[in-house]
Amino acid sequence: MTRNYKTAELSVPDRAMLDYAVKLTEAPWTMEQGDIEELRKHGFSEAAILDINQVASYYAFVNRLADGLGVE
Repeated sequence: MTRNYKTAELSVPDRAMLDYAVKLTEAPWTMEQGDIEELRKHGFSEAAILDINQVASYYAFVNRLADGLGVE
């Protein structure tokens, strides 16, 4: 799973969560209300959606910070 979550045996909610996190990481300008609705459809609470968003955003921030400073 560390290489490609799409080939891992995951629950449908877990896959939806990871799809959201990948989209937020790779193309944040394309995020729409429907992306959040998809998480709600799979049972994620508002607090859980916030957690998912914050974790994905934090790692994107840290990676960009490291890249920008030339950290290897």
